[in-house]
Amino acid sequence: MPDDLVVAQPPEDSVPSKKRKRPKSAEKKGKKKKGVDVANPVKKMTWTNKQRALVFAARGITFHARHLMNDLKVLMPHAKSDSKLERKEGLYAINEICEMKNCNMTMFFEMRKKLDLFMWLSMVPNGPSARFLVQNVHTMDELRLTGNHLKSSRPLLTFNKAFDEQPHLSLIKEMLKQMFATPNMHPKSKPFYDHVLGFTYLDGRIWFRNFQITDQTEGSLVEVGPRFCLWLIKIFSGSFSGNVIYENPNYKSPNQYRTELKIAASHRYKAKAEKNAKKAAVEIVPKEDELDEIFHTITQDELKQAG
Repeated sequence: MPDDLVVAQPPEDSVPSKKRKRPKSAEKKGKKKKGVDVANPVKKMTWTNKQRALVFAARGITFHARHLMNDLKVLMPHAKSDSKLERKEGLYAINEICEMKNCNMTMFFEMRKKLDLFMWLSMVPNGPSARFLVQNVHTMDELRLTGNHLKSSRPLLTFNKAFDEQPHLSLIKEMLKQMFATPNMHPKSKPFYDHVLGFTYLDGRIWFRNFQITDQTEGSLVEVGPRFCLWLIKIFSGSFSGNVIYENPNYKSPNQYRTELKIAASHRYKAKAEKNAKKAAVEIVPKEDELDEIFHTITQDELKQAG
């Protein structure tokens, strides 16, 4: 380019100025919402207690036990289900199933002889775990009570004073609280307290009841169901394994109970048979009738003896 050539430049006023756009985040920060204090914002409640319970059963349970299990699933929105456990698999395989399902506790049902229902409560994977005999089972469909409450609503858990008097009952109380208490802000739960789950320790057993809160001011309740009774057998230190922490000395197995009933029935039969044998051995002596003398004919020998 030659040195004498001058390139004409536009004046400064004619150069178009680009305006810098204000970021949207700054605009949002500058705006104030009506009725909201920016200095003290309201904290949103989040789902922090992410406990999940696995509720399932072993193969071979009856329809009555299956209906009870389904009723408990309805009361527990944080519960997960799984297919029935095969009899070939051991109880320790439940820990692996809970790990795959991302569950940290489990409620497991098993049946023996199609008569006796047992329930396991276990904190996976480190324990403890407890085994119960389930008695006096009455499902919701069976009872048909008038009470009703919202599905997946949060319950109030109540325990009587007996749970705080003995150490093994305090442990059972904590396990039941973790199992049946619905976590706060759970996605499947509703933020209402409209029913009460009652646990009462009486006569060496834990009695379960479910009530609807009809009137909060008066505290009136109406039973919904289901009903059942838990008889504690053993408490283990681990999950389905470990040392025995507590063993119920008053527990009597169903087989032993049935044998005692048969023995008592046989004793009743033997006592009745002996009583009937004694009656047959007694000689029956006829009583003398006073009217027999009226028709008696006096003989000559009797006259001689009388004279």
